[in-house]
Amino acid sequence: MPTYPYTLVTGKLKTLLGKVRSSGIPPKLSAAHLKTLGFTSSNDAGMIGVLKFIGLTDGAGIPTPLWSEYRGQNHREVLGKAIRQGYADLFAIYPDANARTVTDLAHVFSTSSTAGEKVVNQTVQTFKALVEEADFSRQSGFDATVGALTTGPLHAAPAAASPAAAHGSPSAKHPAVHIDIQIHISPESSAEQIDKMFESMAKHLYGANNPAG
Repeated sequence: MPTYPYTLVTGKLKTLLGKVRSSGIPPKLSAAHLKTLGFTSSNDAGMIGVLKFIGLTDGAGIPTPLWSEYRGQNHREVLGKAIRQGYADLFAIYPDANARTVTDLAHVFSTSSTAGEKVVNQTVQTFKALVEEADFSRQSGFDATVGALTTGPLHAAPAAASPAAAHGSPSAKHPAVHIDIQIHISPESSAEQIDKMFESMAKHLYGANNPAG
């Protein structure tokens, strides 16, 4: 497992991510550059390793194409993708890691290092701070923020031949689609979260389909 990053100033991550979107792209993300953005505390430099871990910069601190992508309109979705990539081992254990409890996350982070409780707690808070600024809803095809939700494979089955299709009926343009869905709901999910999950399913499965003309 990787050594997960942490910062002692998790409350500043939101501000720094905002600066990434609003300021120019630096040749290198360094402590000196952070100071030009107003991050002058000695603890602020720890945020560099966090952005590096999720792929906004390379190992040398040079901004990657993901940095540029994050500056666009879909920045929350881009950050969600970056977090999934950086924390791939965590999401392999918990596909809904962005919705997991502090206890669950602390268990994974503590087994990946020999750090003490304080560092593990900061590692959890760092991850949580990133997740708050991200959108994971399109990562699995449904709204992943409503709780522990994973979906099985969606696949289309070929439509059986019919007399209407043989005569060129307009219905031939709309082949039948068979969808298998597996839903796993965390026991910790609230009634409101479950309701939102089904609202999201209705939106994506039915709301996008227009009646055949």
